[in-house]
Amino acid sequence: MKRILLAEDEEILRMLITDTLEDEDYVVDEAADGQEALNLIIKNEYDLIILDYMMPVFTGLEIIEKVRSDQANQEIQILMLSAKSQKFEQEKILQAGANHFMAKPFSPLDLLEKIEEILNEN
Repeated sequence: MKRILLAEDEEILRMLITDTLEDEDYVVDEAADGQEALNLIIKNEYDLIILDYMMPVFTGLEIIEKVRSDQANQEIQILMLSAKSQKFEQEKILQAGANHFMAKPFSPLDLLEKIEEILNEN
């Protein structure tokens, strides 16, 4: 069973994504801010980390920087969600170490399709 970390500060969106993924038998850990996300990343192994760009405590970019600084986390797949969908923002996110980007708003089914694509690549 694949394990996913979802770091998203909007509670309703976090619940919607979690419900969608759990319906497909993914194990989902949730974080409401960047610090919670880092604490979970230290404790657990994930097949995929889904990060919101703008979160309290640490942004998604700051989390990517911390995750990628650990040699053990070089291969983990990271999907960044962001309303900042301009091309230069996407490039900044990918250069920071995210593997994938998805613009908000999105449908939960589009996100599920993207996640399945990512996890089936690896």
